[in-house]
Amino acid sequence: QKDPEAAKKEQLSVKKLRVVLFALCSSTEQAAQHFRNPPRRIQRWLRRFQAFQDDRPELSEGKYLSLEAEEKLAEWVLTQREQQLPVNEETLFQKATKIGRSLEGGFQISYEWAVRFMLRHHLSTHTRRGVAHPLPKEIQGNAGAFIEFVQRQIHAQDLPPSMIAAVDEISLFLDAEILGGDGRKESALQTVGNGEPWCELVLTVLADGSVLPALVISRGHLARPAAVPARVLLESKENGCGDDEIMELWAARVWRKHTECRGGSSKGMLVLDCHRTHLSEEVLAVLSAAGTLPAVIPAGCSSRIQPLDVCVKRSLKNFLHKKWKERSEELSDCGCDSSALLQLLLGWLGEALEILGNCPELIRRSFLVASVLPGPAGNNGDEQEELIGAMEERLKLGKSRESSPELAENDDPEADPEILQRLFEGESEAESFYGFEEADLELMEI
Repeated sequence: QKDPEAAKKEQLSVKKLRVVLFALCSSTEQAAQHFRNPPRRIQRWLRRFQAFQDDRPELSEGKYLSLEAEEKLAEWVLTQREQQLPVNEETLFQKATKIGRSLEGGFQISYEWAVRFMLRHHLSTHTRRGVAHPLPKEIQGNAGAFIEFVQRQIHAQDLPPSMIAAVDEISLFLDAEILGGDGRKESALQTVGNGEPWCELVLTVLADGSVLPALVISRGHLARPAAVPARVLLESKENGCGDDEIMELWAARVWRKHTECRGGSSKGMLVLDCHRTHLSEEVLAVLSAAGTLPAVIPAGCSSRIQPLDVCVKRSLKNFLHKKWKERSEELSDCGCDSSALLQLLLGWLGEALEILGNCPELIRRSFLVASVLPGPAGNNGDEQEELIGAMEERLKLGKSRESSPELAENDDPEADPEILQRLFEGESEAESFYGFEEADLELMEI
């Protein structure tokens, strides 16, 4: 029998590294479903990976991407996520290979390198302290310039919090093949994907803590739902909408109405991403008529300085996933059609928006944590973690097993084995099988 301590420091197999990479790119929950492995086991593999790397650092040496090339790859990961496009094993390796072609003599690519890369650049989707982590150098400078510009305009124009808005989209992709198949239906609804989404949700929050009605744009010729929640505006388009048209609908149905209710006397600012939001002449005309300045977030920066990304979007996505998971098997068994699914989605969204509307202090703090509004000096990473926990409590999501209080900004992610335990924070591993120590569990998996 192998020594337990030695077992903990053995390199993971390619198969296990692949599972860990999947978890870092998406989530532990999705990795557990896809590879049929318990989440705690995946967490344990990640800790074993770090223990092995720390014990034998010389094995990490090789012809990998330069720091500059890795930063370009990290920028790509961030911008992909902003566009809700998938980042996975295939897309990551393809992009890394493309960047690496310019290197003399090529470079070595492996699952080991990929896991190290994701951790080194703080690219795990599990982070609850993203605002505290530095961005790649080039876009870090862009983020700083954007924050300075926004805060200067707010001060110079004396903009009221009720006219400082953040807007962003959530795309929902429905896989009819999975939904109608014999396998697990939980993954039929996703918030990342290629191709045309089933629905687009456009969310708007204000710096005073208010939540404006959400615009939902559904694809296909669907029967009008029997009930649309008061906080939801519904548009159905046979062939969906392009980015321009989505923003034109939003400007006409949400923002114009909001400014008219305020008498149109105040100037405003709209914080929005650059990727999924093309400002057409029609949209610019509405914003101009309302005295609203569009503040377009630089590419790759949204995870740090988009107020909706700080807390609201991830919590809302988790809420919708939870609702879907609770009903997915039942829905597929009864042959539920798109119209009925849309009715359910609207109900879930209305429920979530009602809760968000009763959390003005959390919305206000999101603008402070994202540095859109100037605030007292403090640790924004701590603030973000507290915000997410408070929002999940309000939405009754429970403590996520993927909560991840991570390292402070200046810590070295490869020097401290505890980062992996904290990165995939979960319940005690020894409790997985009562009476067994973790070393015993490690030996069972070799």
